[in-house]
Amino acid sequence: MTKYQAVGIGNAVVDVISQCDDAFLARMGIDKGVMQLIETERAEFLYENMTGRWQAPGGSVANTIAGLGALGLSTGFIGRVSDDDLGHYYAAAMAEVGTDFVNAPRSDGALPTSRSMIFVSPDGERSMNTYLGISTELDEGDVPEAVAGQAGLLFLEGYLFDKPKGKAAFQAAARAARAGGGKAGITLSDPFCVERHRADFRGLLRELDYVIGNEHEWCALYETEDLGAALEQAAQESGLIVCTRSGHDVVLVEGEETVTVPVHAVTPVDTTGAGDQFATGLLYGLATGQPLAVAGRMGCIAAAEVIGHYGARPEADVRALFAAEGLI
Repeated sequence: MTKYQAVGIGNAVVDVISQCDDAFLARMGIDKGVMQLIETERAEFLYENMTGRWQAPGGSVANTIAGLGALGLSTGFIGRVSDDDLGHYYAAAMAEVGTDFVNAPRSDGALPTSRSMIFVSPDGERSMNTYLGISTELDEGDVPEAVAGQAGLLFLEGYLFDKPKGKAAFQAAARAARAGGGKAGITLSDPFCVERHRADFRGLLRELDYVIGNEHEWCALYETEDLGAALEQAAQESGLIVCTRSGHDVVLVEGEETVTVPVHAVTPVDTTGAGDQFATGLLYGLATGQPLAVAGRMGCIAAAEVIGHYGARPEADVRALFAAEGLI
């Protein structure tokens, strides 16, 4: 019996967002357009230097699952937060958008709740400085089999592969979901994450039903500059393979079927969450039994909506956007 139509496992991160110019990035020593992991002292320094900041519950897979909840699916999210102000804020904020935050804030650890400081420059690029805190401590004990085993779709976040216990939690959750009749998949997260865990990712692919990544991540996974060759090999090792290409056509490969979905160019205000919301649209299509071409188009529509404003979660009614294009 399916309890949730979609369950995500990932970093529970509070996004703290501020606008800035390139001079600020240079002065702060921030690399533009990339995600950097930082330690506590650096996190406190950058936080103090943010102006006009605002916060929102974030984390890549959490953004995707929240988007699915907003679209009307029953959703749950598995992550770890501390028993502190940000931790309680995060759990309550997920519940407010209709997603069950499965685990209560933890009071037994010294690490604080994770946060990502996102600096958005005038060209829409976001420079992310992430302090992972307690999120990295997620383990099998955080993944109730009654939740993972009753998920129609299980979605895993590649960033959590940085610790062995995170990998073990993923493997146990994926097996529980598939044993319960659900489908399990992962987002590759970023090329550096792929390079750190290439062998483990390749092994996990063989146990998954779908994998989402961009062209750089797929090429990094198979150590090639030939994207076509990378996707062909991936399709032989896993189920549905999805490749986004930053403003270019999206490619979906499943068995002998290859689908190309055109992307309509949109001038970005803030690219934060584009990949997360693409996954939202795609997974909504899969969960509701849509053909690959329709699911891929849904992903593109959801991504286009979120890059049209600040923040990683939709502001518009995405279902209405789907309906306007005759997709539902």
